[in-house]
Amino acid sequence: QVQLVESGGRLVQSGGSLRLSCAVSGFTLDYQAVGWFRQAPGKEREGVSCLSGTGGKTYYADSVKGRFTISRDIAKNTVYLQLNNLKPEDTAVYYCALADLQDRTYCGSSRSDYDYWGQGTQVTVSS
Repeated sequence: QVQLVESGGRLVQSGGSLRLSCAVSGFTLDYQAVGWFRQAPGKEREGVSCLSGTGGKTYYADSVKGRFTISRDIAKNTVYLQLNNLKPEDTAVYYCALADLQDRTYCGSSRSDYDYWGQGTQVTVSS
C-alpha cells in the first residue's frame, strides 16, 4: 500500500524558514519521482518542485527558485522541501506526490503525471 505523509507545516513569519518532510511507504525513492505542490485558497494546485528517481534532475517553479530546495534521504525513504525566505504569498497547503513511471529521469510539474498524493500540510506565512 502506497502512503505519503507530509509534516512540518506551521505558522511562520515572513523571512523565516521551514523544512517540510514527506515520508513515503510502498515505493522506493530511487525509482520514482516525487513532487511538491501547493494550493492556496481559491487557487489552482501548482507544482512547486520535483526530484527525479535518479536524483539527478530537479524542477523549481519560478516563484520559489533560489528560496526552496528539494532533497531526499533514501535510507529513510523521505523527501524534504526546505523553504527559506518565506513570503506571505507562499501561504498554502503543501502536498507531496509520487509519479509511478518507468522513466527514472522524469521530473515535472504536471499534476496529471502523479499517481499518489499525501494529505497535505499547512504553511502559513505572516507579514
